[in-house]
Amino acid sequence: MTGTGEPVEGAERADGGECRCGRCPHGARVGHRQAVAAFVALREDFAAGRGVPSGLAHSAGAARQWVSDELTLSARELAKRGADEGVAWLTAVRWRTLLVIWGAVVALLVGQALTAIGAGWTAGRTAGLIAAVVLALGLTLAAWWHRAHGGALAPLIGEDGRLSTSRTVAAGWAAAVLYAVLMVVVQLATAPGARERRGLLQGLELDRSAALLAALAVGCAVAVLAYGVVAARVRSGRLQKVPAERPRASDLLADDAGRGSFMDVQYVLVNAAVLACALVRLAGRPGQLPQLPWGLVVLLALSGVTYLAAKTVSGGRPVILSVVRSRELGDLAAPVRTGDDIEIRGAGFVPPGATTPDRLARTVVRIGAVHVPVPLVPVAGGFANPTDGVLTVPVPVDVEPGRVMVRVVTAAGVETNGYPIDVQD
Repeated sequence: MTGTGEPVEGAERADGGECRCGRCPHGARVGHRQAVAAFVALREDFAAGRGVPSGLAHSAGAARQWVSDELTLSARELAKRGADEGVAWLTAVRWRTLLVIWGAVVALLVGQALTAIGAGWTAGRTAGLIAAVVLALGLTLAAWWHRAHGGALAPLIGEDGRLSTSRTVAAGWAAAVLYAVLMVVVQLATAPGARERRGLLQGLELDRSAALLAALAVGCAVAVLAYGVVAARVRSGRLQKVPAERPRASDLLADDAGRGSFMDVQYVLVNAAVLACALVRLAGRPGQLPQLPWGLVVLLALSGVTYLAAKTVSGGRPVILSVVRSRELGDLAAPVRTGDDIEIRGAGFVPPGATTPDRLARTVVRIGAVHVPVPLVPVAGGFANPTDGVLTVPVPVDVEPGRVMVRVVTAAGVETNGYPIDVQD
């Protein structure tokens, strides 16, 4: 789609004439919505027993596998459309971030103009405005450099495609400290005499700025340690991570599954409150770095330690607790044989953020040397299989009779412990 709203040459069109090319933000969004609607309609039809070929009606297992294969193919198309929308969103969001950045500069100018009525315009107001413009220009350059990866948001996006809470907090402190330093620099450059310059330089002394620098150090240290802890736990298989389709603002206050996280919320709120205090003190005395009470620095450290502690204990490896033969009502008790369904009970089979259909379809059970994809079993509004605690799969005829090990490989690529079962002829 061009800037005038016309679709590009060769773009696909929906029934209503809308572009769904996948190469522009609007087309990618429309294409993804249509793919979601088509998948939901197909899943609901299968859940209601519609659409299954009559030739498969004699075999429940064959019908279930056919339905799972059809849903998997549709889920792949849905994932492709979602990836296209994510790429288009990252390309378009840089303009929104620039609007926010320069909108903040304009808001600062308006606020300074309103507060200057009666009090008069001061050198500190000029320095604050110039510092804001310089900082905005730097962020604009960074947004252009990372224009294909989210603009100014690129440094805040983690390897999993989500906004990083610790990086965002550290970036907020870095921007605030840089803004304060720029204000002092501008005033130093425009100071009329040596006495004024000495006063400004005294405002940069360590005894006055130590608490502020300690707050910056705490924020950066938490970001570095959080990255290291998460990376180490992912590599060791103790934490399951699946990439997100695109970053969202809710990532700052939620876990990978989109649920609100108390540890993230408290960390963001505590840092936002202390940062607001620092900016208020800077506005009161623009000629020096804001002095923070050491009690607030200790509060930041306690909040950061709590946040890091949560990172070290959250999640965990998937685990198989038991494997039993899946028995229908009226069936007699019997050993597990090839062709039977087995029910694998445990925890962590569906990692946080892996509830989308394409990722559910990546769950695999290894029975001996045979890899068995977990079939998608649709129900109204979702799937009955796989779930986080229970998987149901058939035992293929390729499995050799005897004692074999059962393992689950999740969508995050993490393999569970082995659980032995006996398979008879």
